[in-house]
Amino acid sequence: MITWILLGAVLLLLLYGIAIYNGLVRLRALVREAFSGITVQLRRRADLIPNLVETVKGYATHERETFDAITAQRAAATGSGGVAATAQADAAMTGLLGRLMAVAEAYPELKADANFRQLQDELSAIETELQSARRYYNATARDLNTKVVSFPDMFFAGPMGFKEEPYYEDADPAIQSAPKVEFQRP
Repeated sequence: MITWILLGAVLLLLLYGIAIYNGLVRLRALVREAFSGITVQLRRRADLIPNLVETVKGYATHERETFDAITAQRAAATGSGGVAATAQADAAMTGLLGRLMAVAEAYPELKADANFRQLQDELSAIETELQSARRYYNATARDLNTKVVSFPDMFFAGPMGFKEEPYYEDADPAIQSAPKVEFQRP
């Protein structure tokens, strides 16, 4: 009788371990799929950038330094490896795109150009999708990380090779504090 009880307990423990393992595998697959979504959006943005740069170049030929920096960063942004390196390259490219848009602001005839407006709209749409992909990745990483460190799953996760995944974070210290706003009094 005791043998059957022990055998039943071991079988239940084994089934519980299998269920935990399958849940962890599913969450890890979601994290990988979410990161892939980020890289797809980064690739779309990188593919759009040469067209945007060429359009702006036609109007602002003396902004060579900005164009060269964007071209160099585009290669770095698409060749990044892990989450942290991708986030760093993404942040750098976002800053350079801001510089490119600042250059474009100085040329009213460029802002009126239909091709430029279309490219700007496409870039805006990609940035929105990229932001969504980042949030989705962080949500799936959060779910996996919670399961990896939760009791009793943590006893199975470590020995089975599961670990916490890094979050997709922007390391820019400027976003960590509120901007200081001052109004001049007349």
